[in-house]
Amino acid sequence: MELSKLTTESRNPASTTLDQMTTMEILQTINNEDKSVAFAVEEVLPVVRRVIERIVESLKNGGRLFYIGSGTSGRIGMMDASECPPTFMTSPEMVQTIMAGGNEAFFQAVENAEDNELQGELDLLSKNLTKNDVVIGITASGRTPYPIGAIKFANKIGAFTVGLSSNKNSLINQYTDEGIEVVVGPEVLTGSTRMKAATAHKLILNMISTATMVKLGKVYENLMVDVNASNFKLKERAKSIVSEITNSSYEEAENILEQTHYEVKPAIVMMKTNSSYEVTQLALQHYNGNVREAISYLLDNKS
Repeated sequence: MELSKLTTESRNPASTTLDQMTTMEILQTINNEDKSVAFAVEEVLPVVRRVIERIVESLKNGGRLFYIGSGTSGRIGMMDASECPPTFMTSPEMVQTIMAGGNEAFFQAVENAEDNELQGELDLLSKNLTKNDVVIGITASGRTPYPIGAIKFANKIGAFTVGLSSNKNSLINQYTDEGIEVVVGPEVLTGSTRMKAATAHKLILNMISTATMVKLGKVYENLMVDVNASNFKLKERAKSIVSEITNSSYEEAENILEQTHYEVKPAIVMMKTNSSYEVTQLALQHYNGNVREAISYLLDNKS
């Protein structure tokens, strides 16, 4: 594949005089280009929906979600995966990122790591991949050997595979079950895919992780009821969530959360149904952690 012919490597006509612009003109040019990113993401929503539905199905069956990429693509995956445990109380294993060059490459680029297709396979091999898992290879160009090696290996195992790129007919998507090709056009700084392409990819990963966790019952209304209240800020957020949903005072919310060891879900169900902690836990387990269904069940079966 000839790299220079890719859209992501093309020159942007709107920024050919970038070096002669004033600071404000540079900012306006970047801002104008960034406005197109959300519309490009809109074009691929049907594919993103299909991917999310498959991820939800996999996670319900004990599978895991892996992002794999190099450079900016790997860093975006790291950012999204690392937010899942505190926001949704997921295990660190449920959503993971594998990065070319290892985790240290998050802070400092590891030269040539992205060009090693075999290493992509070996790094995924070390995770004991199963057919229940989902692997999303992230590469703006769509031709990076490292994630492609991982995708080829995932196919052998029978895992569900997805390619996230910013060029049409990407090479990686010759090997995936689904291809999300969000085309944002040439970058303001030619070839710098950390700009529009990376922004589009982060928006899509935001959608994937958030919608997946909503479907897994980790959200009630628009509140994160599985928040891991591990520090002062998150404990205060937990109190606010319980108070908001149950229309209780700050002190009442704090009291019930102390009884549930700061787990928000049982606190809400206990206050909504006046049930004991033990009964509430059984109802939540029966309905796979779905707060709304547990509340409905307990209210319907009140003697």
